Amino acid sequence: MELKVARADVKSKAKKIEVKKIEEMVKKEGSVILYFDRDNSHKDLLALQDHFENDGKSFYMREVRYGLAENEYMYEVHIL
Repeated sequence: MELKVARADVKSKAKKIEVKKIEEMVKKEGSVILYFDRDNSHKDLLALQDHFENDGKSFYMREVRYGLAENEYMYEVHIL
């Protein structure tokens, strides 16, 4: 599964990251905070949550708004 990482610039394209890469980051660091783009489906993020919770990790996700427009948000994910 691939997920889109949050954009650094509004006009840029979102980069993709594989779940295996996220697993490596969690294994190396112990805990990770990631920001995902609004273009990701909520279903994919819930699948990511199930994946890490099945591995015994804690998973916290929330929506972060950075503007007043309806589409100005991203997902913040903590994996511990």
